[in-house]
Amino acid sequence: MTVIALAFCWLISGIPAFALAVYSFEIAAGLSKTRRTSANPIPSGTIAVLIPAHNEAAGIVATLTHLKSVAPPGIRILVVADNCTDETANLARQAGAEVVERTSLEQRGKGFALSFGRDALAASPPDHVVVLDADCQLAPGSIERLTSVTQTGVPAQAANLTIPDMAMPALVQISSFAMLVKNLVRSRGLNRIGGCALLTGTGMAFPWSVFATAPLASGNIAEDMELGLTLARTGSKVRLVEQARVRSQASTVKDSATQRRRWEHGFLRNAMTYAAPLILEGITTPSRALLSLGLHLFVPPLALLSLISGLALAFVFVAGWATGFWLPSVLLACAIAGAVAMTSITWVIHGRGTLRLTALLQAPVYILWKVPIYLQFVSNRESRWQRTRRENED
Repeated sequence: MTVIALAFCWLISGIPAFALAVYSFEIAAGLSKTRRTSANPIPSGTIAVLIPAHNEAAGIVATLTHLKSVAPPGIRILVVADNCTDETANLARQAGAEVVERTSLEQRGKGFALSFGRDALAASPPDHVVVLDADCQLAPGSIERLTSVTQTGVPAQAANLTIPDMAMPALVQISSFAMLVKNLVRSRGLNRIGGCALLTGTGMAFPWSVFATAPLASGNIAEDMELGLTLARTGSKVRLVEQARVRSQASTVKDSATQRRRWEHGFLRNAMTYAAPLILEGITTPSRALLSLGLHLFVPPLALLSLISGLALAFVFVAGWATGFWLPSVLLACAIAGAVAMTSITWVIHGRGTLRLTALLQAPVYILWKVPIYLQFVSNRESRWQRTRRENED
């Protein structure tokens, strides 16, 4: 085998093997649960919950009713009715929320809605701001736990998960499990490794001193991730508060495809933009937080990582069979085995209430189901924010 061919085989196997190793390391660091405190902390200062809402008439009353049942006394609730063509604003007012309405067909997306809401809050700014999506529910005590962190001057992120439903199709269950792996286990590991987590869009909390100057008005389709990365680079490291939970209903298979397309295209876009600079900054600064965030972005979504790793293993295996040089295929096979083992352990410890074993065995089908999403990133990349259809909508 020539030197060039040998180097190519090591490259083909080494890149996915490294990404798999980072993934496995994050999982290993995040497997064990954080010790639970018995009592909810007492909030210090004023709190506002900011809810961006685009055509959420079907569910906004239920969201506000649940929020009031779990919120501490004296909380301010502000709904931003963003480019709405339904009764979201009126229903939110009737449910007792403060409402501001925004219309801008050119500037669409949650980032612009949050910026508009911040302007409305600025006249009488609260000490803490909690951001909640209009289709989500916070667990009791979550606001208190989040603001106990933001009162130290740093942003906080609740564990953002779906409501388990074992009656849903296998692909939806696997998608919910993948969300649990990413938003709880890997986020917990990332927080322990680098002291910093990523924002996930809902269940986010900020001290006003950070929120007032944060770059919110963004057209990025993964604006929450970009915001978390930007804040980390300026010294405001997001802290995961796993005892604070925010949940939403899992989408149907059809709606999951739309949702995943936006999420994963946004992740890949941000990874291409920020991964290398963060790794370089983390090494040169040095900063454990920035390095760990950069390495986290180096790991593509799990289905894509599985697909790339499988294709790479097939290539280096054929090369090894033809040349007798097996080390690249052995390296990659070991990395794949390690990642599969860590994912399986995660399912045993955390995922059995979210994903049936019979559904887990359909993971190869899930990977194939997502292939068009990744092909579209090359041929028809998602660049516009698009709201996911809710279960009770036509």
